[in-house]
Amino acid sequence: MASGSEKKTTNKNEIKIDKDYVPRLKKIYKEQIAGEMFKEFNYKSNMQIPKLDKIIVSMGVGEALQYKKLLDAAIDTLTQITGQKAVKTKARKSIANFKIRAGQEIGAKVTLRGAMMYEFFDRLVNVALPRVKDFHGINQNAFDGHGNYSLGIQEQIIFPEIDFDKIEKVAGLNVVIVTTAQTDAEAKAFLSKFGMPFRK
Repeated sequence: MASGSEKKTTNKNEIKIDKDYVPRLKKIYKEQIAGEMFKEFNYKSNMQIPKLDKIIVSMGVGEALQYKKLLDAAIDTLTQITGQKAVKTKARKSIANFKIRAGQEIGAKVTLRGAMMYEFFDRLVNVALPRVKDFHGINQNAFDGHGNYSLGIQEQIIFPEIDFDKIEKVAGLNVVIVTTAQTDAEAKAFLSKFGMPFRK
């Protein structure tokens, strides 16, 4: 991650960030991006300026029904990538075709806020995505209509925290970036200022 002010906790692979530490992207937001957004969209109040709210990183592991160790591996993977302990997710409803019953554990996720969110976002944009093979940018149409962006990543190994020799299986993950932007246009402009590499 980013600074000597970070300290490991007793939980394996989990990182604790010093409460006085201010992530690089948060500084950039306060000193530059907020002002640019205020002028560009003619906001009447600082409260209208979009902010990063949270980032949800998740992995679906359908095969976990037969191979429990794959679910444990997904939890370890997300914990390594985000620095925060991942939790198991359960099926909300039964799906007969996939032999899934409501309540079965079929995935893992992490919800990041505050400094951990900014640290992950920084590494995603500036370290992980550029490592994607034949990378030409991310889809600019993956907004949900409410200012939130969903990104599918095919291989977890683009994150340098992952040791290729120790993973159970190459797998994909999903990243949802939740902002306070009111429109997709505002959200796109906002994320672009952070360096999100949208495909032209």
